[in-house]
Amino acid sequence: MKQTTSTILMVEPTGFGYNPEAAATNAFQKELQDFTPDQVQDIALLEFKNAVAELQNLGVEVITVRDPDNAGTPDSVFPNNWFSTHAEGHLVTYPMASASRRNERREEVIDKIKHACQCGEHVALEFFEEDDTPVFLEGTGSLVLDRINKIAYAAVSPRTSLVALQHFCDKLGYEAVTFEAYGPAGELIYHTNVMMCIGDTYAVVALDVVDEQDREKLYTSLVGSGREIIEISKEQTYQHFAGNMLQIENEQGERILVMSKKAYKSLTPEQLERVQAHNEHVLYLPIHMIEKAGGGSIRCMIAELFKKE
Repeated sequence: MKQTTSTILMVEPTGFGYNPEAAATNAFQKELQDFTPDQVQDIALLEFKNAVAELQNLGVEVITVRDPDNAGTPDSVFPNNWFSTHAEGHLVTYPMASASRRNERREEVIDKIKHACQCGEHVALEFFEEDDTPVFLEGTGSLVLDRINKIAYAAVSPRTSLVALQHFCDKLGYEAVTFEAYGPAGELIYHTNVMMCIGDTYAVVALDVVDEQDREKLYTSLVGSGREIIEISKEQTYQHFAGNMLQIENEQGERILVMSKKAYKSLTPEQLERVQAHNEHVLYLPIHMIEKAGGGSIRCMIAELFKKE
């Protein structure tokens, strides 16, 4: 079982912008007064196209999908929240907290994913949205997966339900490691992938945002998986999206750690040296508008496509 893939899907935005519905549980999202909605979209589109080109230049297979015009899906540039794929042949679709985000689950995109990955089974979890008391699990935003050891790390929040998580684990044979982690205002951090990233031989994690009662459990699990622990600070997490990284690979099998330029500039020389030791490439991308208005970074923009083994 591999931790990384060389094929990814990214969604070209057509109506990107601040989403007040999503901002209710995402403290990282900012409403920008100095830009018109068209300017926000135009800048985000440039950032997106540059990111795709840089990834392709390094030999990553990038499948792009264009969001329909006037779709009313301002967060569609973050597709990792609504689906994940798995080398065992599963496609999983997830229950989304924001009603506007549910429109991102388009059949034509699902068909494209199934074809690219040769998925044999579609595990559809969106039925949790229809419960009398709906609960949510937002893909590999809510879940940071150790695919090698089949461990699902999850910071419990309004967007990350223990009930839906257990359903995912039962269907895919994962063990859950859950904890509470806190954002800049003391709120439950909205997505796990804001504060941790798991590579093949290392984990980048902000242990000091984790509840003290859960910290040892998380650390012990990560160490037990044989990974080097590279710690980042609260400030790097809250202000620079330093936890929102993703390790992928290129068609030559070289490992690439992808992060935003903002995250890269926040790393200390020691942290950078340690992540470089585990990767042939460290790719940092300028996505300032997407981070500010969308409240997510580069990991959220990349949905991994694992072809059935």
